[in-house]
Amino acid sequence: MNVKTLFLGLASIAFILSACAAETKVQQGRMALLYGDPNAAIASFQSAAESDPGYLYFSVFPQGIWTYVGRANYSAGRYPEARQALERAVSLHQEDSMAKLYLGLSLARSGDRQTGLKAIEDGLRGLHEWLDYANQYAAFSYGQYWDPTNEIRSEIQNSLGMISGKEIDLQKLIASGEWVGRKMEEEIDIARRQESRDRSRGDDRGGD
Repeated sequence: MNVKTLFLGLASIAFILSACAAETKVQQGRMALLYGDPNAAIASFQSAAESDPGYLYFSVFPQGIWTYVGRANYSAGRYPEARQALERAVSLHQEDSMAKLYLGLSLARSGDRQTGLKAIEDGLRGLHEWLDYANQYAAFSYGQYWDPTNEIRSEIQNSLGMISGKEIDLQKLIASGEWVGRKMEEEIDIARRQESRDRSRGDDRGGD
């Protein structure tokens, strides 16, 4: 084995180990975020970002690592830090609607109402479009497990209606946006579990 081949092999191993470490940290951060421990979530997501700054969470619903860093800071009330991370997230992944939503929420809470409203609207529209796409074009695979009762999309429509109205109750809109963000995150695991259960049932029937 020559030196170049050895170097490439070691580099590949290092890359795999880094990706695995980032995955573990992201999962730890997600659990902390969902169960109300934003400071632990910040530590986990920041660690993942340092080991793999371009990490994109492996799910049918894509989110970059800086989106998670921003969302954890937002949950901790650290809005300037949240804004910085979320702006980076959007610059890396333009299709990251969750980053746009939380960037808007951070801006709105920081007093930048107009810019915040625009970002919230962009994020909500992107999430609605993604759910519609999943339901229509992946209806016989993962799409059937996402927002099957239309609950999330109904809330998004209500929020978009508020934004287009003459008088906007900003606190109500922020609460609605936060609810949508949390439900989308929960849906990742709910949809995954339901899909896994259906596959198991299918395998059991196939073996009869």
